[in-house]
Amino acid sequence: MTFDLGTGLFVFMLATFIGLEVIRKVSPLLHTPLMSLTNAISAISVVGAIIITGNKDATMATKILGFIAITAVVTNIVSGFLITDRMVKMFKKRETKK
Repeated sequence: MTFDLGTGLFVFMLATFIGLEVIRKVSPLLHTPLMSLTNAISAISVVGAIIITGNKDATMATKILGFIAITAVVTNIVSGFLITDRMVKMFKKRETKK
């Protein structure tokens, strides 16, 4: 499988449009638009980093940078969901003690 610049740009643009459609479906009560956009961009980045790192023609430097990119992006995605979970908990009603 050859992976040229044109194919990479096509996949990036397709993933961007799909990500934007997914963001529009998210309820504003659960996510701020900024958090949704950040998680969508991070998801696109992790897919790209996995593809580049897993390429059979990748050099050792590419694999190391790909691993660093995957680690950073997954950390960003997980922390985004943790922050979102904390925001949702803030809007839940607290039970009063009797």
